Amino acid sequence: MSKPATGATSLSKLHLQHHFADLGPVFGTPTAPTPLQNPHTIHVNKSVMALLGIDPGEAEHPEWALLTTGGQLFPGSKPFAMKYTGHQFGGYNPDLGDGRALLLGEVEHDGQRWELHLKGAGKTPYSRFGDGRAVLRSTIREYLAGEALTALGIRSTRALSIAGSDEPVAREKMETGAALIRVARSHVRFGHFEYLFYTRQLEAQKKLVAFVCEQFLPEVCDQATEVQAEALLRYTVARSAELAAGWQSVGFAHGVLNTDNMSIIGDTFDFGPYGFLDDYEPGFICNHSDHTGRYAFDAQPGVVLWNLNALAHAFSSLLDTETLKDCLGKFQPLLIDYYAGLMRAKLGLAVEDDGDQQLCADLLQLMEHGRVDYSLFFRALSHYSGERPAAALEVLVAPAQHEALADWLRRYDQRLQKESRSAQERSKAMLATNPKFVLRNYLAQRVIEAAEAGDYQPLATFFDLLQSPFEEHPGFEDWAAAPSDSGKHLPISCSS
Repeated sequence: MSKPATGATSLSKLHLQHHFADLGPVFGTPTAPTPLQNPHTIHVNKSVMALLGIDPGEAEHPEWALLTTGGQLFPGSKPFAMKYTGHQFGGYNPDLGDGRALLLGEVEHDGQRWELHLKGAGKTPYSRFGDGRAVLRSTIREYLAGEALTALGIRSTRALSIAGSDEPVAREKMETGAALIRVARSHVRFGHFEYLFYTRQLEAQKKLVAFVCEQFLPEVCDQATEVQAEALLRYTVARSAELAAGWQSVGFAHGVLNTDNMSIIGDTFDFGPYGFLDDYEPGFICNHSDHTGRYAFDAQPGVVLWNLNALAHAFSSLLDTETLKDCLGKFQPLLIDYYAGLMRAKLGLAVEDDGDQQLCADLLQLMEHGRVDYSLFFRALSHYSGERPAAALEVLVAPAQHEALADWLRRYDQRLQKESRSAQERSKAMLATNPKFVLRNYLAQRVIEAAEAGDYQPLATFFDLLQSPFEEHPGFEDWAAAPSDSGKHLPISCSS
């Protein structure tokens, strides 16, 4: 082993804890992973290694590929398949749980606890008819998404590393097995509470409330269960409102917002057929299995509230109806406030004005009618300083909408007169809010196809760009370009 960096830990000294697994057998089943055949490391996230306090040099050793694919366990690890249920596309499913992933344990570093979750670990008691595997395609998509959202300021799970193999895995076509170590502050889902509520394991439900509060709401730990439950529900409502507002502001569509894919602490969780907007399309559906548009981009805030109602119903064993209604009633005003603040920042407005929401709404309507690329427009607007013609903006808008754009810019110019910042200060702030590099599906597909052919350099390049999406990165303009029409609606499925 190499000598650890200052403050970092070597693998030989790392020791995982297992607070969640120790809650008891009602919460899941100890399960040994099924190792991947001939695994190899594809990419390691050094910033996440730093979060965990692991020396980056440890990933250079041969056993790293075994540790991150289930062939060898981290010291202290007790692999555990978590049991939960949830509402999927609006219907309750009692047969859910970790069907292809295992909670390996927790690492504590710098006063923060991080859970390690091995995805692609093989069959578990909750696999149903699945093979318990993940494939390279979906693993790369999750790996990139966690970094992209984190860099954009949206709370998300992340990943420590990804590994590939030559093990064949059948999906829509034959693919190769892969594994990812997901890193999260908590893997507790709305569905955990639904499971305990619907199976009437109410003492275990109280135990789970206390467990989450101990980590995230320590100020109520010595209070009665009812106090803890109310504090937790209010916390989850607020965090979920903030999360939904963040998704809408950056143009992110999750694609499969079932309650078992919702984090109790309001982090983006369980990436599947997600997509970032290209053209501004409010009804954008990124999941080709979503035939009704339940999880369309503009439906997300309403679906998050629907999921919170399902969670509140699970809390009805702990709280009275009026308290539940009051908690849920906070969602919409919080969502509106968060979203308005984020969109003001995208527009470069440092102070609040009564007409800001209408100004923003009118711009989005213009962008929808003009088939305007969402990210490119806001990035170009970051450089705008009142010039006429506004060529950098006009080129992004359909000619039929140029007059509407000019009318909107006149109103925007008038609004900017109420600001005290200089144009240069405003531009600098906007460039730190409106990214140049976005995780577009056609770019993710470019990375996936290269990786499937054994070339991992595009993955490394795009990964680095997504970690600093607001920088210019001269020479990498092709990674910031809008897709062709054929690249705008690639079919993305839930299959992993």
